[in-house]
This record gives sequence, C-alpha cells and structure tokens, in this order.
Amino acid sequence: MGLIRQLPETLVNRIAAGEVIERPAAAVKELVENALDAGAGRITVSITGGGIERIEVADDGTGMGAEDLALAVQRHCTSKLADDHLIRISTLGFRGEALPSIGAAARLAITSRTSPGRTATGEHGWTISVEGGAVSDVRPAAASKGTLVVVADLFFATPARRKFLKTARTESEQCELAIRRLALSAPHVAFRLEADGAVQFDLPTQDRAARVAALLGPEAAEALIEVEEERHGMRLSGFACAPSVSRATVAGQHLVVNGRPVADSVLRTAVRVAYREVIAHGRHALVALWLDLPAEEVDVNVHPAKTELRFRDANAVRGLVIGALGRALGRGAGLAAPSLRAHTGRQSFRAPPMAFAIPGPSAASGLAEARLDLGAPSARPAAMQAAWQAPAAAPAP
Repeated sequence: MGLIRQLPETLVNRIAAGEVIERPAAAVKELVENALDAGAGRITVSITGGGIERIEVADDGTGMGAEDLALAVQRHCTSKLADDHLIRISTLGFRGEALPSIGAAARLAITSRTSPGRTATGEHGWTISVEGGAVSDVRPAAASKGTLVVVADLFFATPARRKFLKTARTESEQCELAIRRLALSAPHVAFRLEADGAVQFDLPTQDRAARVAALLGPEAAEALIEVEEERHGMRLSGFACAPSVSRATVAGQHLVVNGRPVADSVLRTAVRVAYREVIAHGRHALVALWLDLPAEEVDVNVHPAKTELRFRDANAVRGLVIGALGRALGRGAGLAAPSLRAHTGRQSFRAPPMAFAIPGPSAASGLAEARLDLGAPSARPAAMQAAWQAPAAAPAP
C-alpha cells in the first residue's frame, strides 16, 4: 500500500475552514461581505456568546433562488467572478469558500428570496442547512427579499479549534471591530449590530464624514482633518485625526483599498511615518482612509482572509499616503507640510489664536512637547466646523 492517501471531502472542508474561519469575527466578516456584494442597503448583525453560540446576519440584497442556494454551500462556487481571470476583482469575496467552510465547522442555515419575477423560484423563499459538512435538501420557506444566515455552535465539528478561542467578551469585541471596519468602508449602507440582546450601534445611510464621526467617537470627530490627493492614477481620500488624538493600538486605523477594508503593512507604515514627528512614541494615529487605484495595480488574492494586499508599486503608494497626510496635517495646523516634517527635537510651533499640545512619552525618548496651531477653519471639513471652534483639550501623557 502506498504512503500517500487522498483525504476525504469532509476533512478537506474542515482544513479549509481552519484557514478561512479562525474565529467568530472571521465568520461575521465573510457573511457581511457577502451581504455587501449582494447589494444590500441595510445589514443587521446579531451575535450571542461572542459569536460562538450564534451569529445572525440579515440583509435586503438580491437574494438567491433554489438553484443558487444549493450551489452557494459548495466549495469554489461563486457569483463574484465573471471570468477566469483574477486581475480585475471588484467584489469583496470571490473564492467561494466562506459558506462551505462555515458549514464544515458549525451548524449553518441560510434562508433567501429573490425579487418576484427575477427567477422562476422568486415567488417565495428557500432554505438550506449544513451541519458539520452534511448538506440538506433545499426546501421552500417563508422569507422576505434578501438573505438571512444563521450560524450556531461554531466549531462544534472542530473542537480543537474551539479550545483556542478567547473569552466570549473578547470574541464579541473582535466581531464588533470587524463590523465597524466594514460599516466604515460602506457608509451608503445602514448597519445595525446587537450583541447578547444589546444594541451596540444602529447607523443609517450616511456620508463618509458622518460615518467616520459616528464610529470613531466624539473626541476623534472634533479633530478630523480632511485628506484628498491624487497622483499617478491613484486617489487617497478620507480623514485623519489631529495628533492630539491617538490610541495605544492600531485599532483606530481604518484603511480601505478599492472598497475593501484591509490591514496592510505598507499603508500602516506610511501612516506611522507621516505622524512620527508629531505624535508620542508608542501611540498610534486615528485615520479613516480610502485608497482607489486601478485593479490591475493591486493583488487581493494573497491570503484566504483577503485582508492582506500586494501592490505593484508599493513605493508609489507609500509616497502618496505619507505626502497626503503630511500636507493635511500641515493645513490643519496652519503649517506647510515640509516645515511640519523638518522639525525634530525640542521645537515649539506657537501661532495664535488656538493651539493644542502633543506630549512626548519621556525625557529618555529624546522627544519633547510640540505645539501645533489649529489653523483657519476653512482648512477643515465643513461638517466639523462647529466642533473645531473650541480648543481641543490636551490628552494625558
């Protein structure tokens, strides 16, 4: 007998599930991305027990008929690739692995209905269930237009993975963070999140400034500076907070590339470089940035989670972000960007009438307090004019 054997389909699916769904937040992310790709105008998410016990995602998107529903839970079946090329990907998901991976590790139920007349089966809804990889038949069901996905008892079929999960509270926080990133990337969609019966947020459709202010909080909303720059076919837009507002982690950095929320090292490094001379060491800036560039200039197919990217010209992207943020901070402080970057050591920028302090971490760090003038109100987003009329309080060191 040979040494090599072919793995059974159920085991293959569970291995794939481990790559795609490593924690409840990953399942939530995949389901919400499906809802966004379906053209949803409103998405409601409910989680129980950190998403380990139960996850519900409901949307009012295009929905699916019986035939599509049966294919949706099969591996490598997707409606999101029009051809066999992976160059111009315009959807959030495209691998066709999320639903079968979730179904391999949990108890999954999907109920969906298309618009009447869109398909031969669009007059009523349909439902299908997958339990530990075992797929049921498609059955008629009462449903409104859109899709409802219920995930229960996550990782019951892979108990080893479940042992590595954190507490329900920690997992719930990770789920909320994933949803916030997606909600920020799509302000044209209404989002509601409930955790263990409590509403965490309920956001209507908004413009970018309002969505950023709602999700980053009132302190950040009072310190937003508009970012807008184009270069070599790339466009960077969004908002950056004044250096007076910072966080101990990068959780407040929301980066969106071609509509996709990402956690990209090139972009995060660029943000850090842009702020390094005006923010205390060990602190992280708050930003919400949208980068749009030709699809062929970025590869999104480098990781199953689809949060990592590979840019064709990473140096150009890095230069755009550093330059745009530097100039935006300069405008917000009433200073030219070159002067902002040139000053190091113990410097003080004092220009009336309003200024805020940026404390350094310690004397040993070699950084000292700097002061930046807030500048003219005309340099800031119109929606934030009123909030900027009062001086921003200096944060504690």
